[in-house]
Amino acid sequence: MATRTKYGLPAGKRRDSYLELVLAFPLASIRSERHLHEAQKVMDRLLARTKLDHGEEMYLDALSDLVGAYEDEHHAIPPATDPDMLRHLMEAKGVTQAQLSRATGLPKSSLSEVLSGKKPFSRQMIRALAAYFKVATSVLAGNL
Repeated sequence: MATRTKYGLPAGKRRDSYLELVLAFPLASIRSERHLHEAQKVMDRLLARTKLDHGEEMYLDALSDLVGAYEDEHHAIPPATDPDMLRHLMEAKGVTQAQLSRATGLPKSSLSEVLSGKKPFSRQMIRALAAYFKVATSVLAGNL
């Protein structure tokens, strides 16, 4: 059984994969779109493999964190709008406005106003929709 160093790096021969990856593409903060693109290519190559050894998994985790940090800062995704969220949930469950209205007791006109962007979710709607779609209320309350 291979022994491990203080930080979980395997000692001995298995350590080579981690070090080879670091030497080929050093783990450093992503600073540009080009650097991001290169990091994504390295990740894609690793993810295409059927099995990764421990060193490769550790490297992929670290590189994923660096890519995620860059993307969070430079490519932040805004929260979904109430109409987008409701439309997505309805499509995923395969229900119409009329079916949703009957099942939740929410007026069809209120659902239509949300879907058209004229009205945001109310607290009552959030509770009813979260219960119906079996999601946390926080999923629907992102824009409150």
